[in-house]
Amino acid sequence: MENPFYVPESAMAIAAHPDDIEYSCSGTLARWAQAGTRTYYVLCTSGDVGIATAGMTKARAAEIREQESRDAAAIAGASEVVFLREPDGMLQATLELRKKLVREIRRLRPEVVICSDPTVVLASSDYINHPDHRAAGMAALDAVFPAAGQPNLFEELESEGIKAHKVRKVFVNSWEHSDQFINISATMDVKIAALRAHVSQMNGNDPANMLRQWAAETAKGKEMQYAEGFKVIQLVSDEDWVKTKGVVLP
Repeated sequence: MENPFYVPESAMAIAAHPDDIEYSCSGTLARWAQAGTRTYYVLCTSGDVGIATAGMTKARAAEIREQESRDAAAIAGASEVVFLREPDGMLQATLELRKKLVREIRRLRPEVVICSDPTVVLASSDYINHPDHRAAGMAALDAVFPAAGQPNLFEELESEGIKAHKVRKVFVNSWEHSDQFINISATMDVKIAALRAHVSQMNGNDPANMLRQWAAETAKGKEMQYAEGFKVIQLVSDEDWVKTKGVVLP
């Protein structure tokens, strides 16, 4: 059974590549957006090595994949897509990347950040988790805590008027350790449509059956048809959130 449905004021998904959000958490983001959440996508790379067509250049691939990301985000109701344009296939959780992410977290001030689990390497018997996914997850977690909330860290951002911001909750896309499940039955078709927008990655195949199978497996035994699962970390207590934000608890 789904926990009482939590609707944050704002949420930011941080991912390595175009299409990562659509595969992992776009059902949740779409459901939140429909409920009034401002949602933001931050993509560390533009997927510029992800189109293997003969004669394709990295620059042209980046253009194609960035537009596909914008199209997919629009389908899911996202407010903004940010491209950090780090090198695809060579992403590393550097201090430079951490600072870029801190800038976006402080600028957009999300209540929730969604990211990948950097500890997952051998994801299944037929898949090794992409090193860019692991790097993006680690960089995102390091940016969220403690960096984004410490004004004396990357203090040059403070001088630009980009003030420190503490994220309330982190939703980590978890392969095996989810403790909260979001019912995406009402937004399953949105998730499928958003992934279909990544035409360059589909190779003429329709991802609908695959996405439905994955979401059904996640939902199994939970009194819902389709679900996305997360390991949730609460960084700011409900009491402190009320005090600092002046909001009513959901």
